[in-house]
Amino acid sequence: MYKKIIVALALDQGHGVTALNVARKLLDQGGEIITLHVVEPLPSYIKHYMPENSEENLLEIIDDDMNDRIGEKQDATRVVLKGHPGQEVTNYAEEVGADCIVIGSHKPELKDYFLGSTASRIVRHASCAVHVIRK
Repeated sequence: MYKKIIVALALDQGHGVTALNVARKLLDQGGEIITLHVVEPLPSYIKHYMPENSEENLLEIIDDDMNDRIGEKQDATRVVLKGHPGQEVTNYAEEVGADCIVIGSHKPELKDYFLGSTASRIVRHASCAVHVIRK
């Protein structure tokens, strides 16, 4: 069992509810769950064409979506970071002293074998246990 679990949410994937349920089962009594979503930065050439408040609106949508996935229990802290997901999740886990990361993984495509998916990067670089959920 774990005292501090990070549930890495890719909100465009369908693992959120399952990942949270797994984290709840793995959590020690009195432990903490942190849901984490990482927003990849937009290239500067795209930012120029985006509406002025688009980033703030996106963060509000993300917060609402994370809140929906946590559900009625509201037993998890929501954190949103900016950067590369594989790197930010592992860095944040180390920074807060997490002892487990729960992450979903999709069925890999050919490009994933060459570039590596976010889940595989986290598995390779995390300094704590990683529980991968397959859909």
